[in-house]
Amino acid sequence: MTAAAHASVHATMNYSADNGRRLDTYFYKPDAPFEPNPPGTEAREVLVHDGWPKASAFSVDREGFELHDFAPGYTRFDDDAAIQSAFYAQIVAYVKAHSGARRVVVFDHTIRKRLPADLSAQTTVQRPAVLVVHSDYTELSGPQRLRDLLPDEADTLLGRRVAFYNVWKPLTQQVEELPLAMCDASTQVPEDLLPMDLKYRERTGEIYVMRANPAHRWNYFPGMDASQALLLKTYDSETDGRARCPPA
Repeated sequence: MTAAAHASVHATMNYSADNGRRLDTYFYKPDAPFEPNPPGTEAREVLVHDGWPKASAFSVDREGFELHDFAPGYTRFDDDAAIQSAFYAQIVAYVKAHSGARRVVVFDHTIRKRLPADLSAQTTVQRPAVLVVHSDYTELSGPQRLRDLLPDEADTLLGRRVAFYNVWKPLTQQVEELPLAMCDASTQVPEDLLPMDLKYRERTGEIYVMRANPAHRWNYFPGMDASQALLLKTYDSETDGRARCPPA
């Protein structure tokens, strides 16, 4: 697992403003007048460090991410059913190998693509990259997601450690556009995380976005190809000091 050395780069991160109001994003137009309070309004230029020189030292429990080799043979990413029947098994094996989990359940996947000119062309599977600094789950929505997925088992499972991970990888070629950047979770403090509502007509979800902090250290792996994958933690029920909801 090696790559040519790259210089660190400057990039703009879309942080969110803490203005004393609850942040929100609407996925429908409310019937009554409303005043939105969207995330990502505090753009900051940051130094993003080349992670390759320290690739073997990162810990998903400390920094919130790790990079590992991944067999690149699977290519049927245009077939959603095939992904679930064939590729999910590789993801399960990868997460078990690098997290120590005894049981792994895969519950969705996303194929990142450029934003289409016709926004209606987006699907629940094929979507553009998210350009706001965020974490997919909060201390409240993590357990709730488990209850949604495994309602009959959730209370028992939450009696011990539960963690959510994303596996992020190039599909078939080297990534040359919008590589993923990760904020080192050991450089953030709990006050940096701001809860945000995801407003759907039938329900309200919750994620974290993040306020700017000059202490944050950002990392990326330029030139990743299909033989590598990132393991990213998005929620951890354990409260012993390990990374719990790291942002990216």
